Amino acid sequence: MIKCFFYHLFFAVFFISNHTFAQKPLTTGEVIYLDPKLEKLISRNARIEVIGSGFQHIEAPVWVPDSSMLLFSDTKAGVIYRWEKGKGTTKFLEHTGFTGRLPYSEEPGSNGLALAKNNLLLICEHGDRRLASFPLNGKYGMRTVSDNFEGRRYNSPNDVIVKSDGTMYITDPPYGLPLKENDPIKEASVNGVYKITADGKSDLIIADLKYPNGIAFSPNETLLYVSVSAKAHPQIMVYPLKKDGKTRKGKIFFDATRLPKQNEEEVTDGLKTDKQGNIWASGPGGILIIDKNGQLLGKISTGEVISNCCWGDDKSTLYITAGAFLYQLKTLAN
Repeated sequence: MIKCFFYHLFFAVFFISNHTFAQKPLTTGEVIYLDPKLEKLISRNARIEVIGSGFQHIEAPVWVPDSSMLLFSDTKAGVIYRWEKGKGTTKFLEHTGFTGRLPYSEEPGSNGLALAKNNLLLICEHGDRRLASFPLNGKYGMRTVSDNFEGRRYNSPNDVIVKSDGTMYITDPPYGLPLKENDPIKEASVNGVYKITADGKSDLIIADLKYPNGIAFSPNETLLYVSVSAKAHPQIMVYPLKKDGKTRKGKIFFDATRLPKQNEEEVTDGLKTDKQGNIWASGPGGILIIDKNGQLLGKISTGEVISNCCWGDDKSTLYITAGAFLYQLKTLAN
């Protein structure tokens, strides 16, 4: 195993109130090269840059090309933040995730974000237990896309992706419920993965996963990857997709159970694919870079529990969310 160690700087400046950096970005963490093929995806000279901090628990980054901005959720604060190059981070939407007045769970805010047609931002809302949409042009407010399957409310939609034909897919673990799996208000009999049409009709397509979490398509949209965030058995599943968008029988794509953890809270969480079909998935030890055959090529470690990642404006810059920190890493992918 070859390690490329980066310069570590952890100062109080990380926690400035407006979450921005006026100076040159600080660098932190390391890229761990387990296979020579990783050198074609991440340069040995690449650095993990800290571009924001002071958050509570950030998740679900998504790049908005038309506005050249990164949006991401803080699941505990109930805020969607906006990051722009040269401007830093500002609040984009407040009071996201839960429109009630009483305390809910420790993570009542929005989580997964995705872009849909007609300039819509799709938002997984923990507290309101729904998939909502918000127009980026500001023509109207938040609207419900889907909040139930066969009359039973979702648990707390966690992550969302959109197929090229407009079909939406969400994962629905119980993490947004006050008592999680054992909450009396839980209506769904499973922690499912759902396919949702543009008119809001939902189908339960995967019903046998304990805690489905991150979700992504292969580049040609013939495969569906779903991470399972069970602490004892963190895994990534893969499912062939039928023409109607439903799944065929799946199998374990990557088992992260035996990987060493930096923190007991590390599980397989958010994930993305690149144009070559490699999977970039948060998991034990950081971002796991796995080729399309299931071979672990290496890791991106920041020292924090990483929740998710996404590709940026140039399709090769990787943005990473991890607890209180927002990072970027220039890669050679895509």
